[in-house]
Amino acid sequence: MATQLLPIWSPRPVRVCGETPLPVLALSPPPAPLWPSPPSPSPTRICSATNNPPLPGRKEGSRPAPPCQRRRNPPPPPLRPPPAAGQDIPPLPSESRNPQVLATNMETYTTDDALTNMGFGRSQALVLVYAGMGWVAEAMEVMLLSFLGPFVREQWNISPQSESMLSSVVFAGMLIGACAWGFVSDKYGRRTGLLFSTMFTSGMGFLSALSPNYLCLVALRFLVGVGVGGSHVFISWFLEFVPAQNRGTWMVILSLFWTLGTILEASLAWVVLPALNWRWLLALTALPCVLMLPFFGLTPESPRYLCVQNRMADATAVLERMASANQSDLPPGVLIYNRETKTDHDNLASESECLLPIREKECKVDDAVSSESGSLAALRMLLSRNLLKSTLLLWFVFYANSFAYYGIVLLTSQLSDANRSCASGVIFGLHQKDTNIYKDTFITSLAEIPGLLLSACLVDWFGRKASMWSMMFACCAFLGPLVFHQNELLTTTLLFGARACAMGSFTVLCLYAPEVYPTYVRSTGSGIATAIGRVGGVVCPLVAVALLGSCHQMEALVVFEVVLCLAAVACMFFPVETKGRGME
Repeated sequence: MATQLLPIWSPRPVRVCGETPLPVLALSPPPAPLWPSPPSPSPTRICSATNNPPLPGRKEGSRPAPPCQRRRNPPPPPLRPPPAAGQDIPPLPSESRNPQVLATNMETYTTDDALTNMGFGRSQALVLVYAGMGWVAEAMEVMLLSFLGPFVREQWNISPQSESMLSSVVFAGMLIGACAWGFVSDKYGRRTGLLFSTMFTSGMGFLSALSPNYLCLVALRFLVGVGVGGSHVFISWFLEFVPAQNRGTWMVILSLFWTLGTILEASLAWVVLPALNWRWLLALTALPCVLMLPFFGLTPESPRYLCVQNRMADATAVLERMASANQSDLPPGVLIYNRETKTDHDNLASESECLLPIREKECKVDDAVSSESGSLAALRMLLSRNLLKSTLLLWFVFYANSFAYYGIVLLTSQLSDANRSCASGVIFGLHQKDTNIYKDTFITSLAEIPGLLLSACLVDWFGRKASMWSMMFACCAFLGPLVFHQNELLTTTLLFGARACAMGSFTVLCLYAPEVYPTYVRSTGSGIATAIGRVGGVVCPLVAVALLGSCHQMEALVVFEVVLCLAAVACMFFPVETKGRGME
């Protein structure tokens, strides 16, 4: 068969009607075409039914070859002009949706950019009030331990060790609850964790007021601790709505609600216990959790959590409602999870569905992050090379800070009682007519206000790490003289200063932990750290109540001093300073 040369402009292999495909030879340099090139996209027609020799097996003069087939080259996709400002972009056809081109040409912004652009307004104020009510509820449940133990010991004639157990089981429940609610909030959403922990706390709190005996009271207070253990979710939830540059200040303002709860509980005990009994105090302490439930429908889900879960439309809707409430606008462009996704073209090419029209403002999430689920996966991430040092140091500092803070709360009611008991050689119960315990507790609760003001001044100026270790050393200095017996006025003054410093360092620590961890393990990481801190709460009654009740004041205070000094040194070795840094 003779080789037929075709012009080089032919874009496809050409079949001559009724014959096998003819080879196309690329000539260099190409000769001048024998006939003019047809304009595109006119059909290409090659017909040689009469000039070509017959096919093998076909006689001369037989039926001619079938008519030639026509081929039309597909037209190129049309080019569209850029949209005017504020005009919606219709969806691109599938053949022209190139994620590399889109990612390069489109503007992008992160959640931090959106929050910074809208500022702190009405939407964040709603989140602040609701999270603050959660902290009021936890503070009241913790402060209740200062009053409950002595009155139960007097009514049921239990030992100091049994009295300390009543406080320890609450912190043991908080340990379990911190881990459980942290996992729930990372797996099913921040709002889900908030709702069920609040319902659980209120229900168990009311039931504990009806306890018929000591063992039943211990069991129900343990379950109350499980519910209260979810309070750290309020912190993570609130901080995920706050712009990075003001996060420290707003964390201090949130901590004011804790102080409000301690003052409210001391005032409530001062009024209720002399007139009624401890059962009424338990029931009224559970009331704030009940009051939170009707307003749960007003709370938004965290946009950071929604973005991590690849719920892109929901994250955008939350940010748009927040911007509308704050009377501001979102930045132009496409919402992305972090800045790395803006230039990760290889990842974008395999996940083009994450880049949809601008008005949908959907997020891009890394597959390796979104695929991580479950408590074991989160724990592996917390113990990875990048987070291992921060995680281990946070666990110890949370333990020490909880041990010191809750110990000081218990020391307020135990020191004066222990001094009188050890001086007379008789350990006796607390009488309802003795109002010194209410006065001392109320005064030391007020100490948290200057502690918060001090942390507010230091946290964004001095840094997170330096603020923590400096206030821990100051707390050691205030507790030092209490190794020996002091008069009542000096004891109250020293406890006032120690509690102010303990509250200040605890506030900065609760701010630092969520800032260290990325969003996809933030609540779990903070929850486990808080749970380790609850171990300190479990142990501190054995020191602050049992040792003091056995007239071992020096040994008890030395333990507090050593733990605080070690925690202050540990703060110096934190690998990351998060002041002014955006949350990942």
